[in-house]
Amino acid sequence: MTTFKINSRTVTFDGDDDTPLLWVIRDELRLTGTKFGCGIGQCGACTVHINGAAQRSCVTPVAAVADQAITTIEGLATADDRLHPVQQAWLELDVPQCGYCQAGQIMATVDFLKHFPAPSDEDIDSHMTNICRCGTYARIRKAIHRAAELGTVVESTGARE
Repeated sequence: MTTFKINSRTVTFDGDDDTPLLWVIRDELRLTGTKFGCGIGQCGACTVHINGAAQRSCVTPVAAVADQAITTIEGLATADDRLHPVQQAWLELDVPQCGYCQAGQIMATVDFLKHFPAPSDEDIDSHMTNICRCGTYARIRKAIHRAAELGTVVESTGARE
């Protein structure tokens, strides 16, 4: 039995400890914003935050998150439903094409901006490793810059400096 917090709610999973966190999130908790992409931790469609750090949930066994705090795309907006600055930037710049990878892209960007609050294009190209099969990288880069303008992200709960 594994207990953890997800989007500020305590949950318990009573299944196989080796079950990937992604499947617990999607199949057990019915939070379907986190996507399955490759299953080997390469594409980033499954990116969530574990204790505020971006992690690939398809390769994270649920046992590894015992007593940890998980944030998914559904938990990124503030308590009063204000969009996170990264979500706002994504909407303003109409980033998605098909949209499949975008939850993972947004979650990765939130963590990235904590480390690079005023990123250069080179920072973005070097550190943003999520894959977009539609190739919207130019729009993603613009949205990352816009999110940085909207406010320095200090945690994955939508708080800003």
